[in-house]
Amino acid sequence: MAKGKGRGPTPKAEDRHWHGKRQKARAVKSAKRTGTPTVGPAARKAATDDRRPSRPAGARRANGEVPELVTGRNPVLEALRAGVPGTALYVTSGTDDRVREAIQLAADRNVPLLETGKNELDRLTDGAVHQGIALQVRPYRYAHPDDLLKGASPLIVAVDGITDPRNLGAIVRSASAFGASGVVVPERRAAGVNAGAWKTSAGTLANIPVAQATNLTRQLKAYQKAGCFVAGLDARGGVTVADLEVAAGPFVLVVGSEGKGLGRLVADTCDLLVTIPMPGTAESLNAGVAAGIALYEVSRRRA
Repeated sequence: MAKGKGRGPTPKAEDRHWHGKRQKARAVKSAKRTGTPTVGPAARKAATDDRRPSRPAGARRANGEVPELVTGRNPVLEALRAGVPGTALYVTSGTDDRVREAIQLAADRNVPLLETGKNELDRLTDGAVHQGIALQVRPYRYAHPDDLLKGASPLIVAVDGITDPRNLGAIVRSASAFGASGVVVPERRAAGVNAGAWKTSAGTLANIPVAQATNLTRQLKAYQKAGCFVAGLDARGGVTVADLEVAAGPFVLVVGSEGKGLGRLVADTCDLLVTIPMPGTAESLNAGVAAGIALYEVSRRRA
């Protein structure tokens, strides 16, 4: 994106013309969320002010702090075909067609080829079934959540309760397709950027930043203070995604899991809960599919 004269910092929420709409939206959301326990101010403050300590030094997490190994002939070949960023390809033999193609793809992408013995590969893969081949995937470097606020009218996608990396990859792919500034994921108990997410994102993870939030609820509040309207995608929503007029400005769309939806505190923090009308017989949509539909409607508003 070419650099030019910016339009200045994002105005604070109280300075925006739709600030009154936020207050009305909260009232609508409160009325529509029947059967959902309300979190009182004291409990909410205690939960969101919980300053959890950072992960201990040296802790190993497969979603980005240490290299990940993809093992097996088909998984390795599929990962290389999808453009997953590898740092080394370990091979014990090259007699299989899939292994030979993987070696060629690695060579085309300048991924180092390391010949190794079976015992050594057993040790590297911690005894996993590797079929004589393994791809080491480089650690993913997460952005800072505040980095996604760049620009006069950011569009941010936050995910809550997504534990399947393939769903995360699909959401990232939709976010990239519809012009989002980036995606925010919780640091704990959530899917991170690994080989599965890379494959499902079809390479778009190379073009859109993903940030980690220590506390998603607290981060949503920070986005609200920075001037963003926060809407949660939820079956209990009282407004359809097609009617999101506020999406034309600085906007955060929160997507929950297919089974549990949004967490209670996250839903309570949102300015508004929105829903996707489904006249058919399906009770719910896959999180990646739901995010794509909602982002399409949001992009129409922003256009």
